[in-house]
Amino acid sequence: MIHPIIEDLLWRYTTKKYDASRKIPQEDLDVLFEAMRLSASSINSQPWKFVVIESSEAKERMSKTFAKIYQYNQPHIFDSSQIILFAYNPHYTRDDYAKVVEKGIEDKRINPKDRERAFAVFMFAELNTDETGNTSSWTKAQTYIALGNTLHTLARLRINCTPMEGIDTDLVNEEFKVELDGYQCDVALAIGYHHPQEDYNEKLPKSRRRLDRVLVRI
Repeated sequence: MIHPIIEDLLWRYTTKKYDASRKIPQEDLDVLFEAMRLSASSINSQPWKFVVIESSEAKERMSKTFAKIYQYNQPHIFDSSQIILFAYNPHYTRDDYAKVVEKGIEDKRINPKDRERAFAVFMFAELNTDETGNTSSWTKAQTYIALGNTLHTLARLRINCTPMEGIDTDLVNEEFKVELDGYQCDVALAIGYHHPQEDYNEKLPKSRRRLDRVLVRI
């Protein structure tokens, strides 16, 4: 099949080695960050925060979080252009959703006189809140929607990336607790440009299960 979307997805792979001398241009970062902001989420909840690690100081801090485990991902911290922490709100409340409603009014998506009616869909968030007020199973899922959108956007921009659940979440959340401000990070994303000689994964053919094994049409 020949189609720009398919070509983008065939091009994309998990980068194993970055070229530390190359940085992503600001104009591409602007597109990427706006695409992340526009990601879909249940009831338009947007229960996420994206922390971009790019300064030398911030990378040193991130590098320290590999002291115990997942050291195979540690080289990406300095070799990639940026690391993005994808974090979710573990205690999403009506007050959090109120910010979404107010922005909807500002953007003229919601009529001000319908403000209270706009909260009707918040019942879905309540259905995904446990007795302690924890919403993690729901809000974390929304964050992965944003991650998927980010991967596709990077492919369109021809920027390499490495999704990393291989991070010490305890150390990451402790080290960046001020920036995360109560949000929880369970996955990070390295972005940049692959090393043309040392990135072995780039040379391997794409492999996925057959469509008729994963798609059922009824």
